[in-house]
Order: sequence, then structure tokens, then C-alpha cells
Amino acid sequence: MKREVYKISGMSCAACSSAVERVTRRMEGVAGSDVNLTTGRMQIEYDETCVTPEQIIRKIEKAGFGAQVYVDDKEKRRKEEAAQAEELSSAKRRLVLAILFAVPLLYLSMGHMMPVPLPLPGFLSMEQHPMAFALAQLVFTVPILVFGRNFYVRGFPALFKGNPNMDSLVAIGTMAAFLYSLVMTVMIPGDMHHVHQLYYESAAVVVTLVMLGKYMERRSKGKTSEAIKKLMALAPDTAIRLTDGKECEVAVEELLPGDMILLRAGSRIPLDGIVTAGEGSVDESMLTGESLPVEKSEGSEVIGGSLNYDGMLTVRVTRTGADTTLAKIVQLMEDAQGKKAPISKLADKVAGVFVPAVMAVAFAAAVVWLVAGKDFSFALRIFVSVLVIACPCALGLATPTAIMVGTGLGAQNGILVKSGEALEMAQRVDTVVLDKTGTITQGKPEVVEVWADDGLWQADGSLPLSGQQNKLLLLAAAAEAGSEHPLARAVTAMAGRGKLAVPEVSEFKSLTGYGVYVRTQEYGEIYLGKAELAQEHSSNAAQWHAGAQELAAKGRTPMYVVADGVTLGIIGVADTIKETSAAAVDALKKDGVRVYMLTGDNERTAGYIGAQAHVDEIVAQVLPQDKAKIIEKLQKEGKKVMMVGDGINDAPALVQAEVGCAIGSGSDIAIDSADVVLMKSDLMDVHRAIRLSRLTIRNIRQNLFWAFFYNTVGIPVAAGLLYPLTGLLLSPMLGGFAMSLSSVCVVSNALRLKWKKL
Repeated sequence: MKREVYKISGMSCAACSSAVERVTRRMEGVAGSDVNLTTGRMQIEYDETCVTPEQIIRKIEKAGFGAQVYVDDKEKRRKEEAAQAEELSSAKRRLVLAILFAVPLLYLSMGHMMPVPLPLPGFLSMEQHPMAFALAQLVFTVPILVFGRNFYVRGFPALFKGNPNMDSLVAIGTMAAFLYSLVMTVMIPGDMHHVHQLYYESAAVVVTLVMLGKYMERRSKGKTSEAIKKLMALAPDTAIRLTDGKECEVAVEELLPGDMILLRAGSRIPLDGIVTAGEGSVDESMLTGESLPVEKSEGSEVIGGSLNYDGMLTVRVTRTGADTTLAKIVQLMEDAQGKKAPISKLADKVAGVFVPAVMAVAFAAAVVWLVAGKDFSFALRIFVSVLVIACPCALGLATPTAIMVGTGLGAQNGILVKSGEALEMAQRVDTVVLDKTGTITQGKPEVVEVWADDGLWQADGSLPLSGQQNKLLLLAAAAEAGSEHPLARAVTAMAGRGKLAVPEVSEFKSLTGYGVYVRTQEYGEIYLGKAELAQEHSSNAAQWHAGAQELAAKGRTPMYVVADGVTLGIIGVADTIKETSAAAVDALKKDGVRVYMLTGDNERTAGYIGAQAHVDEIVAQVLPQDKAKIIEKLQKEGKKVMMVGDGINDAPALVQAEVGCAIGSGSDIAIDSADVVLMKSDLMDVHRAIRLSRLTIRNIRQNLFWAFFYNTVGIPVAAGLLYPLTGLLLSPMLGGFAMSLSSVCVVSNALRLKWKKL
């Protein structure tokens, strides 16, 4: 079996993607195909002995869509992005122009129906100059239909090829209303009462509203590709290759496994490799999510895209191209995007049934009345009435209006929801998976304990420290003043809070992998760093080992402070838990949600933080590429998962989960990959986001009830069901009024969400 990805063009709605899936799945040898409407790609698995790519492409083209094998190429990606940007810009121009014509059209056609009639020039009076009144509406309507011509360009061909979509229904409904109004306009000179049977505004406003929806949909499509683009940009374009001891700057694409490259301090690592010489601290937080840099020396592995903080490293390249860790994370994201959520499949089914059903009812009703002996104008009136009353306004508004109000309510509370599907899926979540660093914890190291001869200080916000503790912090700050290491910043920040006068340093030396050495005039030689450093340069380091082990047991990093050959104490630095984390987890558990914590930390540190946060399950020592697999495993167990994270390493898991939720203070890539962004970086907002979803979905269900209620009652009446018994026939005018009334009910109900409290 072969797996391939195809780029599909010409799709506009769920019915389109459903049609592509339907025709490809019917092909002999095809095991399965999934079309992602957002990315415009199809993942297909097929037997190469039974079907070829050419046959697949021909089958899709026969259904009315374009297809080509997707090739991941930088140049191709750039061209696609440029084309999408131009398409979005063009759609915006057409939408703005359509609105400029729709507003005066609504004023003209509906102004006289207001409680206080809106003023119109005398020559446009409906009663005195009906023909001018009708022609003015026609003049405003035609440009709108031209601006919305894509509905007709796509809708009618899709209909003729046997794959009707929502464009087809919009095209037929609005064109029927327009043509009916055109006929009524021609008949006005013979009978001025025909001026009351104009539906120009129905055709024009429906087209404008659907254009607005399509524009918003297109604008949201670019977010996934932006996230992947930023992720790929982590790796530099060039590298310094070493050949026979000579340095040469080359394009990364030219590097092969086995090549030697040189990494200077402050440079990004281009590809995965093994350190063959040198020592340094490498910031892997953008990939691993952990805030502390990792010490690298001979034999250590380095990851492409990470940042070499300090030291010079010589690295032998081990993986290039699609084999690198960064490329695999990109691939994981794209694979997850290609998998459909259950709600998407349900939407496909509804779209696939509703569109042809409405068209069939309208056509059948017209034919039945013709067979029954009625004239063509009667049958046309029936046909138009059914299409107008069934025009997908209320159905189309039911979900987006509630989602628009719901997302607005979320935004007021600092919860940004990027899509209706995310809002719809969040209420079904029964499992929340939390990343540790930056999500449950602050995401940056802080000084939490200071051990000196005169006692222990623990972080509780109280300052100043005791005399010996102050001296310890003072010496540590002097040692770290010249370093940009996160541990150094934690120490200097603490000294700044205490307003300590840090002594000047006359000599500084970074002891990569162990700590730092400085010389001061007042305190002599100072060493700050690991236990090995203290053992080598002091006589009493052993008496502090028990305290250091106690710190390590609580997930702290112990730093020994040595001055003039004596260890004065230790400083404990750690990534501390956020104030609201435990309360947020408790709130989620109260709602019946099971809470997991994922981290790359060791089990001891993870267990300590997990216990503080009250989580149900802890999964420690998780590699970046395994986070999405853990989410997938939970999904296979039948769980509906929300992933909450803030790092680049969380991006694949955010996409894999039913709902990806990013902390607002996290990386741009995590935020771009997520469905929900918590701007306040407060875990309590995870609980609020789920409540927001539940309130919104309840509102959507109410809206759908009203929309289907009007269609269920209105379509049979419009089809003439009551005519033989009562002589009652629904005119297109009443059909349009009923359609408008259903839309008003739906919008009014959605607006009630504004007053809900999260």
C-alpha cells in the first residue's frame, strides 16, 4: 500500500471535500482517503498494482475539481503562500464592494417597511413610480451578483457534474429569486402590484452574507501554514563547514551526514549531530519546552533549531533533510492536520444530504403541480418558494452567529478561540493534558531557597534576607553578572529585588559544564556552580551535600557558592508552580475532567510538581516527538483530549488533540498551532474555555432547532401541501418573510450569550 498527499483545488465547502472523498474511496484498490478542506490536501492510501496517480487525478477532475501530487518544496510553499495572500486580498475587495451596494439596496427595498418609513426621493417612490423603484433595485443587485460570481462559477458546474454543494444551493436560490424578480419587474407596466413581489434584496444580501463567511474562512486557513513556516525558520539557511581544518560558509542543503560543522556562541544549530569537540550550554527550550539550558560536551547530541548559548562546538552532522528532529515535528503537525475530527465528518454528511434534498423537493414539487394540470407560472412559483424558504440562511446562521457571540464573550475574558470547530469540540473534552514548563509552572527559573550558616530562606515573597544569606546572594550575583545563562538571570534578578550592591569583577571565566569563576577586590576568588566545582576549590563542600540532595529531591537546581576556598552555602533555583495551577486543576476535576501532566523532566522533579498541582496522572521524561503519540494513544482509548502547552515542542500535540490550547505567554508557533489561546496565561481559563464551549453549543442546538423547525414546516407549505385542502399557497414573498423571521430568531437567541458569566 502506498500513502500519498494530493493538493486539491476548487473546493469551497464540506460538500466538496465529501465529494472528493466519495469518488476516490470508490476506486478499486483505494483503502482510504481523507480530504482536509482547510489545507486543501488529500491523504490517500492505495494499492499501486490496482490504481495509479494519473487515474486518481482523472477521477477527481471528472468530479469537477483539480488535483496534483503534493511535493513539499520551499519554493513551492512560497508560491502557494503568495497565491493565497492574493486570493484573500481579492476576496476582501469584492466583499467590500458588495457591502457598498447592499447597504443602499436594503435601505431602498426595506426602508418603507420600518415603523417610521425611511425617506426616499420622490422619483423612487414605490407607489408613484414602481418601475423606477424596481429598476433601482436591479441596478444595485447586478453588481453584487457579479462580485459573488464564484458561487455561480462553482455552484452550477458542481451541480451539472452530480456533486451539488452549498454553492449550488446559494446559486440556484439566489438566481431563482433574481430571475423571478426580473420577471416581476418586466410585468410591472401591466400590473403595478407586481412591485410587491420583488426579491432582489434577498438574492443580493444572501450572496453578500455568504461572501463574508467565505472571507472569514479563508483568512483563518493561513494560520496553520504560518505556524509551520515559523517552525521551519528555526533552522538557519547557512552553516560553517570544516574541511581539512578550513572554515567555509555553505547552504544547509549542501551538508551531508558525516560533515563537520563549527558552532560559535550565540548561533543556531542547523542540523542534528554529535559534538566531537568543545563544551557549551545549548538552549533547547524551543524544542523541548524545558527552560534550563543543557550542557553539551564531546559525545552529546544536539538538535537542529536549538541555540548554542556559550562555548564553541565542533559537531558531526548525523541527520539531514526530512530525517532531522525539526523536520519530523513539522511532518507530525501536517499529519495531524490531515486527520479529520469527528465533527468535520458529521458536517460533511449533513452538507451532503441537505443540499440535494432541498433541490429535489423543489424540483419534485414543481413537476407534481405541472402533472396535476397547473400552468408553468404556478409551478415556477412553487419552485421559487421552496428554494427561497429553504435558502440556507437560518441554517447557515445557526452555528456561526452563536460562535461569533461565543468567541466575543471568550475574548472579553481573555480566551481567544480560533475556530468554530474548536469551540464545538471543547464541550466534549473529558481529558486535559497539561505541559509542565510555562503552563503549570512559570516557565523561567527563580531563586527559591538560600542555605547559609545562619539558616534557610525559602521563597515566600519576604525580603530582606539575613546577613549571611545576603552575602551568599551578593557573591553569587557578582559571579553571574557577566552571564546570560537563565540560572544567572535568576540570581541577578533576586539580587536586584534585594537592592544589593554587587561588587565589581576584575576577572571572569566561564567553566563550561561546571559553573563560573570570578575575582573581586573585596571578596577575592569566587566560584559558583556544581558540587564538583565546590569539591575542587573548597575544603568544606561535603557538609553542604545533604542540603543539595534535599534541594534536588524537590526539583531544584543547587548552586554552590565558594569564596576564598570555603563553601559559604548553596542557592536553590527552580521553575516554580503558578499560583492558580492547583485551583484550576481542581476545578477541571470537579467537572469530571481527568488531568494529565507531560514533561521532559525526570520522574523525581515531575512527581514533586505534579503533587503540588494536584494532577491525576504524570508522564515524565517525554521526548518532543512523543507528545503527539501520547495524545493519540489517549484518543485511541476513546478519550476526547484538550492539550494545553506553550512551547514549540507542544505544537504537534496541540494539533493532534481534539482541542489545542496555548498559553498566551508561550511561543508564537505554539499559539499559531493551537485552537484556543489563553491570553492571561492562567490555567483557570482552561476551565472557563470548556464552560464557554458548553454554553455556546447549547445555544447552537437551540438555533438549529429553530432553523430546522422553519424548514420542516415551511418547505411542505411552500411546496403546496395545504393547497388542495385549504387553497392556501405560500407566495415567495411570505417564503422570504419566513426565512427572514427564522434568521431573526436565530440571531436574537445567539445574542443572549453576551450576558452569560464564565
